[in-house]
Amino acid sequence: MNVNDPVHDHALGDAPERRIDALIAHYAQSHQNATNEALHCVCVPLIMYSLVGLIHALHPVAALVFLSASMVYYLRLSQRAAVLMLLWSSVLWMAITSLHAQQVLIYTSVFVLAWIGQFIGHKLEGKKPSFFEDLQYLWIGPLFVAQVLLRRFGWRW
Repeated sequence: MNVNDPVHDHALGDAPERRIDALIAHYAQSHQNATNEALHCVCVPLIMYSLVGLIHALHPVAALVFLSASMVYYLRLSQRAAVLMLLWSSVLWMAITSLHAQQVLIYTSVFVLAWIGQFIGHKLEGKKPSFFEDLQYLWIGPLFVAQVLLRRFGWRW
């Protein structure tokens, strides 16, 4: 599947597939196992939290630059995705900045343990992580998790 171009099937009268939908669908192909999906729903937010926390520990402005660059990526995919991830990132930012001390050891431990959880999930799935084929899937993972969680509440974006 070429995820860089929208899929057009005008002969059947289908609307073009949005790039974000193609990316999430491709990502979902290696996340069919219920345990792997559940692990991702826990580990992806923990990885985001710990990564932004580690960058913040280096310098708060660096963390803001990272989050801002991520928002540009999400905005290029979809306005709804950008709003959703802005909300998510704001909650992360508030959680990180509410810790008065730099928690590098905690962030590092959470980061490592969450990645171990991810790889256990992919071992159960029997498929390699999507980011091995394209690094942009590191940013698609949070959208996939958000979509899974929204679907559980009966919401669709």
